[in-house]
Amino acid sequence: MSRPLILALPKGRILDEAAGIFARAGYDLAPVFGDSRKLVHECGPLRVLVLRNSDIATYVAHGAADAGVVGSDVLDEEGRELYEPLDLGIGRCRMIVAERADQPVDDRTLSHLRVATKYPRTTRRYLEAKGITAELIKLSGAIELGPLTGLCERVVDITQTGETLRQNGLVEVDTVAQVSARLVVSPARLKLDGDRLGAMIDKLERALQAS
Repeated sequence: MSRPLILALPKGRILDEAAGIFARAGYDLAPVFGDSRKLVHECGPLRVLVLRNSDIATYVAHGAADAGVVGSDVLDEEGRELYEPLDLGIGRCRMIVAERADQPVDDRTLSHLRVATKYPRTTRRYLEAKGITAELIKLSGAIELGPLTGLCERVVDITQTGETLRQNGLVEVDTVAQVSARLVVSPARLKLDGDRLGAMIDKLERALQAS
């Protein structure tokens, strides 16, 4: 008997929204919500791994998962060669540029612009497209603190409502990209198990069209 398809899903809000789409496609992911400490869940034809959003593309790229749901911000940053058959339309947010509201930056006159971000590759591409020269500072959390402490003048981060930025005295000055969660599939696994993966993609696509 063939093993279940291995699906990697992110923790948090996207997991809840993805479960709804999979339910409409005929896949019951209820076991995932039964024990929050478990990381592997048997869901009928699917074996679900619950991971950090930032790790999902790695699991799929290396074949440890057949498919996954991951934010387009992670996919753009990592640039892995994965098949992206569906934009699930969930986990929507924006990748933005922000600075202190009380210290607006004129990047045309500033001699040394510093930009802090979790997304250095994406930010570098954005800056190059804008013709802006800047020093990039890689951070993993609390990006908003950068301008407040003098670490940097601007940040590039994702936001859903902008409320956290406002509460920390920051203001958006540009949008880098619109972000949403995508279904990604391992090209190698698609060649080996194309029938089952193709059937899952078709069911999810019909579920999205019917919603």
